[in-house]
Amino acid sequence: MIDHTGVIVSDYGKSRTFYRAALGAIGYVLDKEFPASVTGSTDVAGFGPPGQPDFWIYRGTPNQPPLHVAFRVDDRQTVDAFYRAALAAGGRDNGAPGLRAHYHPNYYGAFVLDPDGHNIEAVCHKPA
Repeated sequence: MIDHTGVIVSDYGKSRTFYRAALGAIGYVLDKEFPASVTGSTDVAGFGPPGQPDFWIYRGTPNQPPLHVAFRVDDRQTVDAFYRAALAAGGRDNGAPGLRAHYHPNYYGAFVLDPDGHNIEAVCHKPA
């Protein structure tokens, strides 16, 4: 089981704003934040359910190639809300909400590129 993961971002402020909005739509909050003076290397922000940051952004040179991170959600409406919030926060469309039956009959997902081109997804595996 994965405990936490994250991506390196070039514009920490812009990405912090993007992720706060996009992940806010799936119930995540900006739960922890530490400046370089605390970490000893760079600014970091942790997002997740309250008290459980499991997705982190780090200021630096972005991962190359960009990464793909998928967040599992409980219903299709949350996938739709994620997509709308991510686009409104400056994300770029990489696959509108919809079924991806080639994965399995109930795979409903949406894909958005973050400010550094990381492919961020919200997915629901349950039937409508």
